[in-house]
Amino acid sequence: MSHALYVAWRSGNSEQGSWGPVGKLECNDGLYLYYYTRGAKKLPGFQPFPEMSDLEQVYESEELFPLFENRLLSKSRPEYDQFLYWGGFDADNPPDPISILGVTEGIRETDGIEVFPCPRPDSSGCCLNKFFLHGVRHMATDAIRRISGLQKDERIILEPEPSNNYDANAMAVWTLDRSHKIGYVPRYLAHEVRRLNEECRSDIVSLAVERVNSDAPLQQRVLCRMRACWLEGFQPCNTDDFVPIPSNAAFLAAG
Repeated sequence: MSHALYVAWRSGNSEQGSWGPVGKLECNDGLYLYYYTRGAKKLPGFQPFPEMSDLEQVYESEELFPLFENRLLSKSRPEYDQFLYWGGFDADNPPDPISILGVTEGIRETDGIEVFPCPRPDSSGCCLNKFFLHGVRHMATDAIRRISGLQKDERIILEPEPSNNYDANAMAVWTLDRSHKIGYVPRYLAHEVRRLNEECRSDIVSLAVERVNSDAPLQQRVLCRMRACWLEGFQPCNTDDFVPIPSNAAFLAAG
């Protein structure tokens, strides 16, 4: 069984820096693979990660690479079960590391690396995503208070924000009555979510609160779930930035 995440890198600070995919992490039947994508050659200032310095190589390991392992909370930490709960996982049936990283995004305060899954259709032909609300720390004080009062399954709404100075594809998230802006869709999803929001029927696109973690850091405070149609011809993550640099990457991943 194969699981995969794209790896994104940000230059500069989190708001103003260039952002884009630079690599892909895969797990195929217990073997981890990592390779760079063409975005690694385009982002200003990007340098290959330590111990993975060759842009042309496919790296293989039976253990999760340290770069990504260090983005998971250690199982020995007393708050590990709580960490899983924040992400909507069952501590009694813990998921694989790729699944955890796909929700938590592997964010650390000390660098500009994030990981994310490419949207895929489910068995009924719908696009389903769970993600933590971004930008909460920038919201107004009354919005933070409103976030604390959100309830599981409460509907929230998407609003394009084309005038956003940092991302023209930005998708803001508001309470249903539009009284409070409470955050943003993660940037890695913004372009695709904006298109789905524009082209799917309004009764097919829905966004709701999956969980509010009152004791979690702000970047893991609100877990959302989104359901949308899967448009004919919709192919996310298919620009040149996502294309593998090593010519044998697709063969190894399939094998």
